[in-house]
Amino acid sequence: MSRKLIIGNWKMHGRLARNAELIDALRAGLAACEAEVGVAVPTAYLSQASHALAGSTIALSAQDASRFADDGAYTGETSANMLADLGVSYVLLGHSERRQYFQEDNAVLREKIEAVLKAGLKPVLCIGETLAEREAGEHLSVTEGQLEVLKALTLGDECIVAYEPVWAIGTGKVASIEQVAQMHAHLKQKLLPIVGCSVNIRVLYGGSVKSDNAVAILATPNVDGALVGGASLDAESFKKICQAAG
Repeated sequence: MSRKLIIGNWKMHGRLARNAELIDALRAGLAACEAEVGVAVPTAYLSQASHALAGSTIALSAQDASRFADDGAYTGETSANMLADLGVSYVLLGHSERRQYFQEDNAVLREKIEAVLKAGLKPVLCIGETLAEREAGEHLSVTEGQLEVLKALTLGDECIVAYEPVWAIGTGKVASIEQVAQMHAHLKQKLLPIVGCSVNIRVLYGGSVKSDNAVAILATPNVDGALVGGASLDAESFKKICQAAG
């Protein structure tokens, strides 16, 4: 059984001084943490974070990567190879905010996943349904459709999916433990024939994960970790979430 994986997604937050303080606090507070821990830092601060995390057990994650695998005339893009140069281990792909604001669909995400894998990094595929889709009873079919992007890929030894009900991201709402358990069991059942039995499948939960609900969420069957948003910007809160995974 793998250790649980906790990734803090800073989203578009951060300044040089504040980042340094936060990383210093995390290094001190998580030195003995039993969970695997990562922080997903804005691209502008990946170099700073890479140096600040050197020698620690905290992995560096990017929040996105270009769909173009190789160098070229793609102004404004950041390739997976560039991320690898900075010591990135994980790359978040398909977050609901990317899908909503940048219209990323399975075709785009397929190219991004392939580029990330080619660079030797681990993609974290984010999936989830909207409130309207949940209320219409379409949450299972919607998330199954989002998993289709993984078909016929060579993922290596691990497949990481982060299930984030869109209606629970940054809203303070959290799916019930019963809803989380049902969805995670369903996703693992659907992932197995897609990625194969030789691949370790980890399904993280995201969506208003906080220090006061992390124990219950992380103790739920088939929950292999968490993707944490706002709470990851507070060292004490994030530390408590990570410790809840131990």
